[in-house]
This record gives sequence, structure tokens and C-alpha cells, in this order.
Amino acid sequence: MLHRIPMITRLAAALTAAWIGAVFAAPADDLREAQKLYGQGKMQPALEKVDGFLKVQPRDPQARFLKGLLLTEQKRVPEAIQVFVGLTEDFPELPEPYNNLAVLYASQGNYDKAKSALELAIHTHPSYATAHENLGDIYAQLASRAYDRALQLDKGNTTAQLKLSMVKDLFSSQKVAPGTPRPESVKPPEKRAEPAKVEPKAAKPVAPTPTPAPAPAPVAAPVAAPPPAPAAPASDDKVQITAALEGWARAWSSKDVKGYIGAYAADFEVPDGLARGAWEKQRAERIQRPKSIEVGVKVQSVKIDGNVATATVRQSYKSDTLKTNSTKTMRLVKSGDRWLIKQERVGG
Repeated sequence: MLHRIPMITRLAAALTAAWIGAVFAAPADDLREAQKLYGQGKMQPALEKVDGFLKVQPRDPQARFLKGLLLTEQKRVPEAIQVFVGLTEDFPELPEPYNNLAVLYASQGNYDKAKSALELAIHTHPSYATAHENLGDIYAQLASRAYDRALQLDKGNTTAQLKLSMVKDLFSSQKVAPGTPRPESVKPPEKRAEPAKVEPKAAKPVAPTPTPAPAPAPVAAPVAAPPPAPAAPASDDKVQITAALEGWARAWSSKDVKGYIGAYAADFEVPDGLARGAWEKQRAERIQRPKSIEVGVKVQSVKIDGNVATATVRQSYKSDTLKTNSTKTMRLVKSGDRWLIKQERVGG
């Protein structure tokens, strides 16, 4: 199974051609030239073009990603790892840098790090098929190693021998080279290319005009009309939740850090085990860093259970350096007359 690493590298290289230009705005002419040189296999001239571009725009994610690929092609693995690690730190919502990190770690035989990187890619983009397939390859590598070790310790372990044979047969039975990517694996992630769904806004219910009751017969006693049914409070809550999320997006777009942070509950489940203060500082830096930000949200569904609600939203993000679309699941809690974000995660 240890011969599967070159295929993972080829997989990442194939993925790149589709990914570059699909996520970010059109690059400058010199960056286009670097991409052209890369496609022609002229790695060093392409790298020189990219380095020149990065002197002017050092944070440009597209150029940095291309540089990581060029370094990978030139077998400068430690430098390529450094580039992709920087991208995951500055743009943690993008899965491709994690995937390419996994490729590089696997090429070094560091399958534990490769597994962790792929798990982060999948956490960021649950429908990222390439990362799921690569993770399966890594698990096969780890299983092969474990069974080999078991046989070294106990050569008569027939169970381990059988399992190791099954792992090897999984790929040797295929007519293609082990791990050759399927055609769909070279496409960019479906989620990024998917246009936001357009749903008609629900019309507000209109109370019907009451029809005058006919005059009662002289001998009949008047019948009292039934009291009107109370309005359902859930409708008001859904309106308030939608307004709260739209306000959160507006604060983000206007770089209003105080308003943005204020949209989160005091007991918000901070990701990555950060302290609340460290998370607020990190978010403030990321909001203030771009020259401009434009965030839009479309609430697709809301489920309310007392003072707790779960909303599925389609989020679009655009700045001077990055453009993404994603689906998020937001859990909110009602505090007084406000709905605040308790938990936020990418995916459904």
C-alpha cells in the first residue's frame, strides 16, 4: 500500500487546474502568465512570475496557492508545506489547502498529519468528495502499517495476515493503478460552484374580511361568535431570527466589530477550543484586515423549540481577496427579546 502516495500527488495537481480561477477574482496579467507557464510545465519561470506578483500583493490567496503547487512540483516539500499552512491560517474556510497539505504529509510518510489535514478539509466542506476519497486512502495506509507491525510481532497471526491481504486486494483487483482518481474527483467542490437557491418569500397571512351574519329569526336566540384564534408566536420568532441573522451579516459587511460580536450569546460555543477573548480578538483582526467585505445571508429554514432555534442559511462572502459561498447551520437562543447565536458550523 505504500506505493499509493504518487497518485495522491497527481490527484491534487489535477484538482488545482479546476480550482484556480473558480474561487477568486480574475488575476492580474502576470499571474495569468504564471498559470500558463505552470500548465506548460515551466515551473521555475512560473515561480519567478508568482514571486514578483506576491511582492506587490503578498496576501493574495490565489498566487500563494499556485506557489505552493510550484514548490510541490519542484520537490521543495518543506517550503510548500509552509505555504499551505499559511493559507489554512489566513483562510480556514477553504478546504483545498488542507487537502494539499495532506498530500505533502503523505509524501513524507506522515499519515497521522495527513489524516488530520483531510479531516479539517471535510469539516470545512462536508461534501468535498476528493478529501473523503483521500482520507480512505490514508486509512488504508495506516491499516497496512498496523497489520504489518502485528505480523512482525506475531508471524503466526493468521487474522492479521488475512486483513493485510484484504487491504492489498482492495486495490490490486482494480485494472487501473491503485488510487487513480475517478473523473469527478478532479472537479472543484460542488458546494462552491452551486448557485444560491432562490426561494419565494412567504406571503404574510391576511385576515379575511368578516361577512355580516344574517339577521336571526325572531324566535331564535342570538348565537355568540367564537373568539378569534390567537396568533401563532412562532411566526414572529422566525421573523425576529431572520432579522437577527441579517443584522449580523450587515455588521460584518460594515466592519462593525462591536455589532458583529454582539450578535453572539455570552456562552457561544467558541470553535477550536479558543478562549472567548482570544476568539473575539481573532475575529476582529479578520474583519478589519480586508479593504472591503460584503456578506449576504439567505435563511433557508428555521426550526424553533421554545427558546432555542436552529436555522439553515446560505452565506455569501466577498472581499478584495476572497469570494466564497457556503451553507451554515446556526443555533440561536432567545435572551430577553433578542435571538443570539449560540453555535455556528459549516454544513447542514
